[in-house]
Amino acid sequence: MCGIAGFIQKEIVSSRSEQVLNAMADQITHRGPDSNGIWFDEKTGIGLAHRRLAILDLSPRGHQPMQSASGRYVIVFNGEIYNYQNLMDELVKLGHHFKGHSDTEVILQGIEQWGLKEAVTKCTGMFAIAIWDKQERRLYLVRDRLGEKPLYFGNVGKAFVFGSELKALKPHPDWKGTIDHSALTLYMKHGYVPAPHSIYRGIRKLTPGSIVSVDYSSTRPVINESSYWPMMDVVHHSQSHPLHVTDEHMISSLEKILLESVKQQMVADVPLGAFLSGGIDSSTIVALMQSMSSQPVRTFSIGFDYEGYDEAGYARQIAQYLGTDHTELYMTAEDALNVIPRLPAIYDEPFADSSQIPTYLVSQLTRQHVTVSLSGDGGDELFCGYTRYFMVNNIWRKLSLLPLAIRRIVANTIIKTPVSRLDALFKWLNPLFNKYSQAGRVGDKLKKSAYLLNAADADEFYSLFTTNRVDMDGLLKPEYYQQDSDELLVSQHGLSSDCIISNMMYRDTMQYLPDDILVKVDRASMANSLESRIPMLDHRVLEFAWRLPLSAKYRNGQGKWILRQVLKKYVPEKYFERPKMGFGVPMDDWLSGPLREWGEDLLDEKELSQQGIFDAGAVRKKWCEHSEGLRNWRSQLWSVLVFQSWLKNQ
Repeated sequence: MCGIAGFIQKEIVSSRSEQVLNAMADQITHRGPDSNGIWFDEKTGIGLAHRRLAILDLSPRGHQPMQSASGRYVIVFNGEIYNYQNLMDELVKLGHHFKGHSDTEVILQGIEQWGLKEAVTKCTGMFAIAIWDKQERRLYLVRDRLGEKPLYFGNVGKAFVFGSELKALKPHPDWKGTIDHSALTLYMKHGYVPAPHSIYRGIRKLTPGSIVSVDYSSTRPVINESSYWPMMDVVHHSQSHPLHVTDEHMISSLEKILLESVKQQMVADVPLGAFLSGGIDSSTIVALMQSMSSQPVRTFSIGFDYEGYDEAGYARQIAQYLGTDHTELYMTAEDALNVIPRLPAIYDEPFADSSQIPTYLVSQLTRQHVTVSLSGDGGDELFCGYTRYFMVNNIWRKLSLLPLAIRRIVANTIIKTPVSRLDALFKWLNPLFNKYSQAGRVGDKLKKSAYLLNAADADEFYSLFTTNRVDMDGLLKPEYYQQDSDELLVSQHGLSSDCIISNMMYRDTMQYLPDDILVKVDRASMANSLESRIPMLDHRVLEFAWRLPLSAKYRNGQGKWILRQVLKKYVPEKYFERPKMGFGVPMDDWLSGPLREWGEDLLDEKELSQQGIFDAGAVRKKWCEHSEGLRNWRSQLWSVLVFQSWLKNQ
């Protein structure tokens, strides 16, 4: 695991370029604390920078930037190629020779043998790569299939820049850092900035499974983006080849694929362990790891002394049964609150998933003992684990029986009705909504539900269900709010499928997984110089999962049915069959309690007015209502607070 950065700028002089490259690399030292390297070609103005976290081939032979044997290609690489040994064996048979045994060298040799696209397609792993082709004078940027590793790029003045994190771009002398209004609107709706956007104008995220080429053979650079692994095509292909086999065959097939993925991801020349929450996904990964290990696997979990938020006891039971070498940490509210001031530096752009806090703390704990940790992320999206899938499916099937015109009349009535009067209507709507209620006032729930009634179809319904309708609440000033921002998302639409649940899983795999879950895990782990690996996101697992019938994922009122069957082979059901818990913190109470002073400082009405981004009156109204326990504005307020904290640290 490493950090990469670089630029192309013909006008920059050699001595200055080295200073800039070193400064860019220094910004991401946490991603690679073991060593650094730069390479610059004065004739073409291309510079590459690298920070190394040594995992494979700890010798200097794994040092980067690395040049290919022929001298044609120069590479900086972040990630791991799990099948690198198989590729190396194949290349040796074709006459290639290797100086070391790093996966970086394997990629370079593979590109020379097969070309970039075919070489990358042969790779199983997580990666962000920058490759300079001296012969064609072309820079290539590549990102892994599901977006585990980040890569930003864009034009800054006369330069083209790229980096693993946004902070790596800022040392370039032409950096401006202007806020993108569309990205800000998207952030306020989703709680994160979805790809291909970044919070800065002109800077983009490379979308998963894509290659960007920057051609400098002509007088002006030509930038093109293409996909080497288009997920929609992959999913359609898998669905067109469904499995028609027994349950036992499906279960054993998934077990075999997961065992192979876990086995490959356990290869490292440094200490290795696993996150263990006690849930289905992490327990499955740890069980498979322990089945293949002659020594107790190191496992790590974090507990929280707050009712409804603590899973440490469940993780401990799983660890004891499997015989792992288990370490747990009980965090206090003070521990969690101490992380919050660091969030802007860790995430670089506004990111309002509050589970980022315990994720950072468990990464910090884990790094004290190991350098690599496997996790169970991805199981919810691939195997139907989110309870919202069933909620939306059930609610939509009832609501869709009503004509859209009638639903919109009801919606407008509720939206215009004061919250204080909505309680009287709740008994009538109780059978439809109460089952799915969460903490907060009834009126607030009905207000959000009213917006859902406006949905024309199931896909729009799910989009509304999973976003903040901040435009209706008027938090952003009109000049910052972009009405059509969602239309700019490449992953806006789901599959053209009659299966509502399949569409939701697809949408989440395309957007929520890479832009929220994987951002959270990557930044939290890398801030602690910890490499996190995710066996569920082996592309072969995804391709197999989409061949399964929905009944293999959702059965008897439960999601992840087939994963449960695999886990049952290793762990008795009594240890893991329980209601699903989220990996979160009690943000509702914190905002009106221990975070109140911090929030007051960030939401100063005079400062908000001077900034001119948010409607100061609207923000203060929500803050006061939440602080006094009158309304629950947790989601909107946390998003505003995270943005204000980020802006203050720019």
